[in-house]
Amino acid sequence: MTNVLAASGGVKQVICISWGTKYGPPFINRLYAMVKRNITPPFTFTCFTDNRNDLNPEILCEDLPPLDVENMPVNTKGIWPKARLWGPKLGNLKGPVLFLDLDLVTVGSLDGFFEIGDADDVVMSRNQTTPFERLGQTSLFRFSVGKLVPLQEKFRSNPQGVADEYEFEQRFVTRNAPGGPKFFPRRWVLHFRQDCRWPMPLNYFLTPRLPADARVVLFPRGFHPQFAVEGQFGPRGRAATPLEHILGMFDPDRRKKRPLFRYLRHYIRPTPWVGEHWRE
Repeated sequence: MTNVLAASGGVKQVICISWGTKYGPPFINRLYAMVKRNITPPFTFTCFTDNRNDLNPEILCEDLPPLDVENMPVNTKGIWPKARLWGPKLGNLKGPVLFLDLDLVTVGSLDGFFEIGDADDVVMSRNQTTPFERLGQTSLFRFSVGKLVPLQEKFRSNPQGVADEYEFEQRFVTRNAPGGPKFFPRRWVLHFRQDCRWPMPLNYFLTPRLPADARVVLFPRGFHPQFAVEGQFGPRGRAATPLEHILGMFDPDRRKKRPLFRYLRHYIRPTPWVGEHWRE
């Protein structure tokens, strides 16, 4: 067995990926600042991106790795452009890297993510939304550069077929990781809706909690940390008092055809601790 840090020259290597305009510099710079506050040096933070403008100069930038897929999958929930990271090279990086999504929030030390397992292992956070499937989560996972080449080759051979079969790229990685995946401790990586938000009706009275053993909090796609800070459920929602939200069940524009229970349980109070961590 090879020690994780020994395989990367004693440096903790953190990476992310950004393309298009959905997230961009504010998310990348915040992520870098959170990593810097929560990791013991030496470390590197590398962003693979198609736009280097307005990024913190301390961030190492690399072009998006090639994928050579003419038509990416359509009508799928998975974030398949992440497959760019599965190739034989990742810029100048070698050995294990820890991948982080741009919209997660670090709330504790990241050092432990470089201590679990062997350097050559694929180590994933657990997917809290599918506990009986033993599914991994690719919002935060560690792999060695070049380890996932077989997955990239399989995806490139039939992108739409792979996406149709597995739906999410995290299911594809979980089921096909060479040697099978290992997992980080369950309570290290939490899902905001599943682990922090209170069930209905407590969600109307209590601010979402931050468990003491949490190190990273994931936010579901489309629900950015700023929405939690403001107490806004989604991009088309708005912050509201508990009474305003309850009365909104009679307003078709507010309810957006959602079933009554689903509408009510989605309310969250403003969550200041998210803003305390999610900042530059």
